[in-house]
Amino acid sequence: MEFCKLCHDRGVIISNDIAVPCSCGPQRALARRLKESGLPKFLYTCTFGNFDFSYYQKRESTEGINYFDTARRTYQAALDFVAEFKKNSNCDGLLISGPVGSGKTFLACCIANALLAEGLLVLFVIVPDLLDRLRAAYTPNSGSNLIEQDLLETARQVPLLILDDLGSHNYTEWVRNKLYSILNHRLNYCLPTIITTNINLEDLDEFLGERTTSRIYQMCRPYRLMVSVDIRVAQRKKNQK
Repeated sequence: MEFCKLCHDRGVIISNDIAVPCSCGPQRALARRLKESGLPKFLYTCTFGNFDFSYYQKRESTEGINYFDTARRTYQAALDFVAEFKKNSNCDGLLISGPVGSGKTFLACCIANALLAEGLLVLFVIVPDLLDRLRAAYTPNSGSNLIEQDLLETARQVPLLILDDLGSHNYTEWVRNKLYSILNHRLNYCLPTIITTNINLEDLDEFLGERTTSRIYQMCRPYRLMVSVDIRVAQRKKNQK
């Protein structure tokens, strides 16, 4: 956020010997929530109004799935989630699947930005990055590890957790146990989770294990985004013209 010329970044303005909150306060609070959320800066501008349905129109898969219809349903589910979470933070989460570049992360960030703007707490986690941080923090035979425990507790207890890019990585038994620990806790305490993945739903248990997959199905409503081209690649080509 830019330097505030009114309060000089103090957050208050002195008027007639009285401290008055500066008008920059709400913007600063939002900036702080965005930083604490873990949302990458280039995703701050993802909003429902910027969701481009043109990438999904008049396209069908070989199985006859209408891309536009599935995008419309998934988009509406994301909108409905925001409204529901604002009324009841113990609602069901969403599992958004689809190929690389289909808009899954964008839509998840639309949810995050909408709720952060309302002053609600959200944690956005890119799954491979989370696992790398946990591996780096983990020291075998060291007893307890406070860094690892802090990471896990934050992911377990935040009101809304967004797990982005739950992909077809090398999920060792150690990794599976960590993911299970996070999701099982959130299920038990009715804390919603948004998950994006490029894994087909029927293949989830192959990578995550049956017990973790079962909990995802129990806590998340499944939706799918389908495209015939990678939206990121298409946008890059469009911007280069």
